[in-house]
Amino acid sequence: MAADIEAERNSALDLLGPSAASVRASVAALLEHRTFAYPLSVLPMIVHAVETGAPGPAVPLAVVHELWWTSACHLDDLADGQTALTAGGLGESEALLATVISGIPLPLLVVQSPRIPERARGALSAEVVRCWITATEGQLRDLRADVGAATRDAVVAAYLGKSGAPFSMVTAMAAQLAGCPDERVELWREFGNGFGVLWQLFNDQQDILTGRNEDLANGTVTYLLACALEGAGPDVAGRLLELHTAARRSPDAGAALIDLLLAPEVLRRYEEGIGGFRDRAHFLLSGLGGDAAHAAVLHDLVDRASPMLLRAAEPVAQAVPARR
Repeated sequence: MAADIEAERNSALDLLGPSAASVRASVAALLEHRTFAYPLSVLPMIVHAVETGAPGPAVPLAVVHELWWTSACHLDDLADGQTALTAGGLGESEALLATVISGIPLPLLVVQSPRIPERARGALSAEVVRCWITATEGQLRDLRADVGAATRDAVVAAYLGKSGAPFSMVTAMAAQLAGCPDERVELWREFGNGFGVLWQLFNDQQDILTGRNEDLANGTVTYLLACALEGAGPDVAGRLLELHTAARRSPDAGAALIDLLLAPEVLRRYEEGIGGFRDRAHFLLSGLGGDAAHAAVLHDLVDRASPMLLRAAEPVAQAVPARR
């Protein structure tokens, strides 16, 4: 579906109009600079196909997904203190302006375009707005998290905003576009929320295994850290908190923290959490039914998003190959 999505992306840029040539060029540069390793923009197309047998009508929603994540990733870099917000040949101010356009006005233009049936335009526009509010709430929870009071439930609440909201946006949109009743739309929204949490857990693991360690540098309170703190005695908990603070400026402290996070009991809790979200996602998909071939693709996608990659017995740098 890549060619169809690319064509739709170009059509979306045309919606900016002939008087906004500079805006179009800046957003196009932003999209070209921010590429994604995994083609998750097809998710709303698969959901639509589960309901109708046809993925094609949901191609505009795949573009909304790409636009939203392109914008959100740049804003997340800014929130994490990477103030030099640039993309390709764009300067910092240009990139910031393009980020705003790609995240809110352009997705709204897409769902209000003639490619979307008039009956669905209002509901899809509301989903874009709701997603930004919920995702911002999750990001603020993340920024304001009290590591000393971190629990798995509290971290999941933040993940549901940061990552659950955009995935539930596009799954709910796809169901609305397919003409599903409200109860079924809400089941798809729940599936999207759970898939978003699974994807965040996958991304957290990749952050450690690839050596990026962005969560350590940013002082992020992750689900893995909460798993370690919940089962720790006072001495170990104090050591975890001390290393978590020091890891923002010390690679040695970060390495020592990772050693504690990869303890077998911590990883057991982590794997248990992944399994719970994975099982719930499969349960929802089985209950939703629909086109069997496309439902099987979603079941497979859930499994691919929920492996347990971290291992206690292996050195971190050798646990998985370098990211392509």
